[in-house]
Amino acid sequence: HDRAMSSPVEVFESHRRHLFAVAYRMLGSVAEAEDMVQEAYLRWQAADAAAVVAPRAFLTTVVTRLCLDQLKAARRTRETYVGPWLPEPLATQASGSDAETLSLAFLVLLESLSAAERAAYLLHEVFDYSHAEVAQILDKDEAACRQLCHRARSHLAARRPRYAASKDQHLRLLTGFMQAVTAGDLAGITCLLSADAATYSDGGGRVRAALNVVRGADSIARLLLGLQRRWPLPEKTQGEVRELNGWPALVLRLEGQVQLALGIETDGEQIHALHIVLNPDKLTRL
Repeated sequence: HDRAMSSPVEVFESHRRHLFAVAYRMLGSVAEAEDMVQEAYLRWQAADAAAVVAPRAFLTTVVTRLCLDQLKAARRTRETYVGPWLPEPLATQASGSDAETLSLAFLVLLESLSAAERAAYLLHEVFDYSHAEVAQILDKDEAACRQLCHRARSHLAARRPRYAASKDQHLRLLTGFMQAVTAGDLAGITCLLSADAATYSDGGGRVRAALNVVRGADSIARLLLGLQRRWPLPEKTQGEVRELNGWPALVLRLEGQVQLALGIETDGEQIHALHIVLNPDKLTRL
């Protein structure tokens, strides 16, 4: 980027997508990520932009540190969150997007790391910053950052999400699952789910949702069919497949309002997890 020809606003805008990508993976919230990027912009304006030698490093540092503060605050509020917490779904384009590190399954797994581990891991493993650069961003020594990254990698390795070999394979499982649920086919649903499958439903206390993670293919199938019988979808409900977080997902709308977003974790053979976002606060941007 030719700095000499660019205004401070243009320089910032050239890094906006990268900053949002970091913030969203750090926080799992579109709204909060946008807030962090906006706050970084205000700080960029307040700084002497012309004197900043490496704008990308400067801005990444600002956003990362804002996200670390935000994560600490979020941890406190999550303790009182009603039912399972899921990330806010992000609409993505079919081309591009690092589907694996954007997937809901991966973002859920990141929640099990400390804020510092999450930052070190994402910056080094996902965004290719060196350990020395990560140390500068986090204001820690390099050995400590290596250790944070190592701990995070070890923790994630054992529980790494499974991914289909292609989006078409993923879509085939999603479509088969939707058809089985619509048909009320208990055996069909059970067959598509792995024996140890898990369903996470995030209603945030705002709408009706399972308050605990439901585990086991048979339990999940019976739950879904029971819900369908007791609370059938209104006739005007429209379903569409959209790409969310890098993978095909089901979005249900009623009179233009998104009611539900359902994503699956699959290896292309069976479904290992369902992520059902029902909290209306997390659906407005869809």
